[in-house]
Amino acid sequence: MRPIFLFLAFLAFASCREAASPDTITETNPQPPADLLGALAEKHGFNNWSRVNRIRFSFNVERGGALTTQRSWIWEVRENRVTRIAEGDTLTYLRSEVDSATAKADAGFINDKYWLLAPYQWVWDRGSITHTYQDTARAPISGESMAKLTIAYGQEGGYTPGDAYDFYFGKDSVVREWVYRRGNQPEPSLATTWEGYQEHGGLLISTVHQNADGSFKLYFTGVAVD
Repeated sequence: MRPIFLFLAFLAFASCREAASPDTITETNPQPPADLLGALAEKHGFNNWSRVNRIRFSFNVERGGALTTQRSWIWEVRENRVTRIAEGDTLTYLRSEVDSATAKADAGFINDKYWLLAPYQWVWDRGSITHTYQDTARAPISGESMAKLTIAYGQEGGYTPGDAYDFYFGKDSVVREWVYRRGNQPEPSLATTWEGYQEHGGLLISTVHQNADGSFKLYFTGVAVD
């Protein structure tokens, strides 16, 4: 599942397997490897995911320099147990048992997790997406020439079916910018950077996302991988 940008991102602050030859993915090579999604995910440390037992992180959003959203998560991966800590309240639930009492929290988790681990979602969501790869495209914020991967979700399933995402890569095949397009519309709904990369437990995670004029900033704190 992917981020519910307008429902949670903008509503909350006004609003979601094995790699092959990753070294062949460069801006000068128009032929991506057979397992493109796996290869790109591995560039972000996906090969270490099998050793992960638990992830902790806080999701923060600033608009106009003011903190508008803050919530913390503990995801016990093997049990698929999620704990949300927000506004002084703690809620724990199993993702296999989501009901009307936990659906809103789960939608928030799916949104925030996608921002944190989008390159892994390409692999996890194989059955519900289509993807295209473009060797050279103009990145929306920097204007630089980068490779581009477009991920489009089907019209069924998830909290926000039909959305699309354009990911832009540096020469190291690591995501540097992206665009969210609600309902797969041509116009961008939101474009941000991918920066502030940190490595936790072998996972390469972008911890800072900002729009072009800096009026919107989404960032992660307290990231820990066990």
